[in-house]
Amino acid sequence: MPDMIVPLKNLPPIPALPDGYTLDIAKPWDSQTIVEWVDANFLPEWSNEVLCGLSGHPAKVSLITKNNSIVGFAGFDLTFPSFFGPTGVLESERGLGLGKILLVDAMHRLMQRGYVYAFIGSPGPVNFYQKILGGMLLPESFPDGYSTPITPNQSM
Repeated sequence: MPDMIVPLKNLPPIPALPDGYTLDIAKPWDSQTIVEWVDANFLPEWSNEVLCGLSGHPAKVSLITKNNSIVGFAGFDLTFPSFFGPTGVLESERGLGLGKILLVDAMHRLMQRGYVYAFIGSPGPVNFYQKILGGMLLPESFPDGYSTPITPNQSM
C-alpha cells in the first residue's frame, strides 16, 4: 500500500479525552516499560521504532494512560522525518476515540516542529485518516523508505 500525505495547515482541534484518561509525552524513566508494552501488544517491529522515539528529549512518543497504565500510544517523527506512526490502542479501549486523539495530537506536534505536511507510512485505516485529516494516498509508483530488515548470521 502506498504511503499517505497529510496537509498540516488546517488541522482539527485535538478532541477531549474521556474521563479518567490522560495524554502526555513519554518520559525517559518509562522507556523500558513502554517498549515492552508495545512489543507485547502490537507488532514486534514497532517496538524498535518506538525505542528510537524515546531516545531523544523530548520523546517523540505520546501515550494515553488510564489508572497509570498505558492503553494507547503514537509515534511521530520517528523512523523518517515528518512520519506518523506506529500507533495503537488496546482492543479493550477501542471505540472511545483514543486513536483519533493520538492521531490529531501527533499531527499538531509535527506542525509545531515546522512541518507543512505529514506522512503516514502504509496506512491501514485509509478512510479513517482521510475523514479526520483529509489525507491523500501517494501514487503507488512512489517507493517507501523501508528496506528489508537485516537478519542475524546463523552460521556462527
